Order: sequence, then C-alpha cells, then structure tokens
Amino acid sequence: MKVIDQNIQIDGIDKKILRALMADARTPILEIARSVGVSGAAIHQRLRKLEKSGLLAGSKFVINARTLGYTTMAFVGIFLDKAANNTDAVKQLKRIPEVLECHYTTGDWSILIKVLCKNNEHLMHILNKEIQSISGVSRTETFISLQQQLDRQIKI
Repeated sequence: MKVIDQNIQIDGIDKKILRALMADARTPILEIARSVGVSGAAIHQRLRKLEKSGLLAGSKFVINARTLGYTTMAFVGIFLDKAANNTDAVKQLKRIPEVLECHYTTGDWSILIKVLCKNNEHLMHILNKEIQSISGVSRTETFISLQQQLDRQIKI
C-alpha cells in the first residue's frame, strides 16, 4: 500500500485481503493468508496499515431489522426555513433512533434522511410528532421504499 497525494494505492495482496473480508468479515486471518500465499503475521500487518491509513473504517455486524419487526423503510426530504437551522435540526434528528442516515443535500431539500419504522403508522408518528415538530422544519416530503434492490460497497 502506498499513499500518494492523500490517495491510497493498494496492491494485489491488499485487494485480495479486502475482498475476502468484504465477503465475510469473520473469515479467519489464517484462511486468508493461505489463499493469498503469505503468513498470518503479514495479513495482520497489512490490516493494521489499512486501518491506520483510514481506508478501513472498522467492522460491524448487520442486524436484520425485519426480524425485529421493522418493515417500513422511507426516505424523507426535509425543507428548512433557513439553512442556518441545519445544525440544530441535525442535533434533533440524532435523538430519533428510527433515523438511520442524515445527508446535507443540494436541490429542493436541505436534508435527506433514511428512516426505518415498524409499519406505516409508526412512520406517520415519527413524521408528525418527531420530525415535523423540530424547530426550523417547514415541511417534509416522504418516499416509502417498497423493496431494497441493491446494497453494496465500492468495488475493490
């Protein structure tokens, strides 16, 4: 791995390591080492360098929200009275556990959020009682996701 002008360049071994871990983050280091043809210690060293470079942002388990009863995914465009209200609005949005993502955007909305709710009633409650009551929010526009058809990371 090389860092050139703030850009990280990874070699073939790094790519093989990353692909294996992206496919299954629980793949044993020794299994990766055998498939790549280097020692387990070399894999550990490369992983430490990749983490230190900022390319790897950690690992996590992914919860299947459907098994907990969360079946309604929605994207909500939030219109603010003034752009200056953004910081306060985001602070309030952080307090709502159903808000999974929050993006400052160009275009009509000031903020775009991704919300996960148990059902449409729950979504309506979150919109009416939580989001639309935030100071500075003038209105919202909601799009319910019928089915997530793609979920992936950048290809290595």
